Order: sequence, then structure tokens, then C-alpha cells
Amino acid sequence: MKALVFEPFSGASGDMIIGSLLDLGVKESKIADAISVFNLEMEVKEVEKRGIVAKKVAFVSKSEKSAKRARPLRSYTDIVRTIEHSGLSEEIIRNSLSVFERIADAEAKVHGELKESLTFHEIGAWDTIGDLIGSAIAFQEIRPEVVVSTPISVGSGFVDCEHGLLPVPAPATVEILRGTSLLYQGGPFASASTSASELLTPTGAALLAHFVQRSEPFLPQMRIEKAGYGAGSQDLPMPNVLRASLGKLAGLSMDNIEVLETNVDNVTGEVLGNLIEVLMAEEGAKDVAIAPVLMKKGRTGHIIKVITAPQDAARIAHRIMEETGSLGVRVMQVKHRFVADREEKKVKVRIKGVEKEVRVKIGRDAEGNVLNVAAEFEDVKRVANELKLPLKDVMKIVEGTFFYK
Repeated sequence: MKALVFEPFSGASGDMIIGSLLDLGVKESKIADAISVFNLEMEVKEVEKRGIVAKKVAFVSKSEKSAKRARPLRSYTDIVRTIEHSGLSEEIIRNSLSVFERIADAEAKVHGELKESLTFHEIGAWDTIGDLIGSAIAFQEIRPEVVVSTPISVGSGFVDCEHGLLPVPAPATVEILRGTSLLYQGGPFASASTSASELLTPTGAALLAHFVQRSEPFLPQMRIEKAGYGAGSQDLPMPNVLRASLGKLAGLSMDNIEVLETNVDNVTGEVLGNLIEVLMAEEGAKDVAIAPVLMKKGRTGHIIKVITAPQDAARIAHRIMEETGSLGVRVMQVKHRFVADREEKKVKVRIKGVEKEVRVKIGRDAEGNVLNVAAEFEDVKRVANELKLPLKDVMKIVEGTFFYK
């Protein structure tokens, strides 16, 4: 499994995330071309942080450089419309807006106002757009199968802002972290020039909250292929950098899923059998299971459980209600499942002197070791009927042929 692992031992911000991904090999031109539609330029330079060379990223308005006044950009609505009407790809716009919504929702909650009424510092708003678009493009270029983070160091003390002194992490940052599984910790050091340091910014927290699927206390077992460093702006006793590593995780692959569940009664076996076929063949469910249960008032019924990709959950829930008359479908609290890498091959087998071709499904771990081989039932059934043999005997021959060929 292709994994991207962040180590925010010295915090994280939008520019640090982009810098680390550029250092992994993302082309600067990909981001520069995209942000040019906002009249922005990206400046990238290599800096040294306590002996580590890292990429430092900054966004500059072209209008500002040419002494022309930049178009005002302050409100929540302005920023959303600017991104929506950028003409960039749907994926980049969707990811950028999803991250921005996390920031806006957190700010609105902390300040007790509607997010539509929020006002952002103008320069900060353009920087934020650069961070959002740049990160969305960088992740799109790398396309990891899973993104993992070790605990985030948030800093310590208090920071001075528009509203006065605020504790670290800032309230908006805490609000963003609150609804995620991200692990974070105080420290590890204050800035060399002050007794306080904010190492995790709201934008950095929102980007990690959106893109990271797993947060682990230690580095996972993996084979690292590349490592990149994005530089922060602080002078600390330790390197103020974010490390990102790209490689392959050991063990099994991971698949993000949602589990849908509902109880039904007065639904016939024929309807339930058809439901399984409909959900698997037409709606793309990953698996469907139906079990008999005893319900309230001694009535018999069934529990329907469906495993699906998150993006298909709403559509499949609607189809379940249409087919069964259920008035509600539960979404179970499942983050992901571990799965074997799957492959289908055709093998030729000789049975009773006759050569037949049968499909087999092969499950492997991340190292390529075979975990299981299963012959395709319909192919085995066809061969068994043609040769007038028991199905279980054909199944054993086919699967044995794969292992011993």
C-alpha cells in the first residue's frame, strides 16, 4: 500500500505541508499554474533549520509586487466564491472548500457567530487560498492510498492575536482537532526568542484533519522510498520542519468503508434475496449480509448489514428503503477495514484428461505473499457439470493447481 506519513514533531502549517510535499517530488509548476488564476505567485526556497535543509513556501500577490492594489478578499462568502469560480478541477475545488469549511466552522463556533458573517484578514485570506489550493494539488499529484500522521506537537504558552492573548493551541485549532482522530500533544519547546510558540496553525490542523486517515502514536512499519521536509518560520532548539515520508506499509492494505444497518420485518425472503443482488450488482456495495432476528413483541425479522464505500452510502441507504420499506438506515461507527490485495487470474487445469480454463481470486499481503486462493464458483460449477464431477472435487483440483503449478 502506497502510504504518505507525516511527522509533525515541530508542528504543522499550510506552507510546511506544501513544502514537505514539494520536497517529495511534486512539481512546483503544477501549483504555480493553478494559483495564477488567483493572481498569486508561489515563492519556494531552500532554508536550513538546525542542520536540516527544507523547502520554505510563501505566497505573494502579483498585484502587491507590482504596487497595484489587490482585490479585497475578506468575507467567508468572498473566499468560497473565489474558489468555486476559479475554473480549477472539481477535485481540487472540492478538497479546498472542504478544508476551508473546517476552518470557518471552527472560527464561527469559537466566536459565536454564523460563518457567513466571518471576516478574515485580507492578506491572511490570500495566504489561506494558496495553502488550500497548493495542498489539494500536491495530494492529487502524489495520490497516496493512505495518509498517516504521528502525534502533532502544538506548542505551548500564549499567543498575541487580534482578540488578545489566547492559549496554545488556539481555540479554533482545538475545535478543528476535536472532531477528528488526530493525536496531538503540547510542546516540545518554546521559541528561542519568546516563552511561547504556536506550532500548529488552524490551516495546518484543517489540512491534516481532511487528508489524514490514521493517527498513530509511533511510525508505522513501512519501507520508506522518499522523505521530504517543509520549513516553518520559527527559530526553535529543534528543527522547525515537517517531515513527510512516502513508501509502502507492511502488512495488509486498508480500505475506507461505512457500514449500513437496518432492521426489517414483514419482508419476504424473495424481496431480501433480490435486495442482495440489487445492492451488489447495481449499486456497487462491497458486501451484503442478512440475518434473522427476534424483534419486539416476539416478531421475527431480519437485520440487513451492508459494507460500502463512504461516497456510496447515502445512495445505497436510499435504495434499501425503496426495496424494503425501512424508514431508517443506521451508519455504524467504522473507520476502515484491513483487506488483502486482490487479483483475478485465469488458470488452465487438466481434469480427466481434458484441459479447462477457470478463474481464481488470489489474496496477497503487502509483501506479495499469498494468503488465500478461491476458485470462481460459476466457472467451477460449469466445469463440474461438463465433466459430470462433484463440484467440491473440481474446486480442490483448481485451487491445488494454482499452488503447485
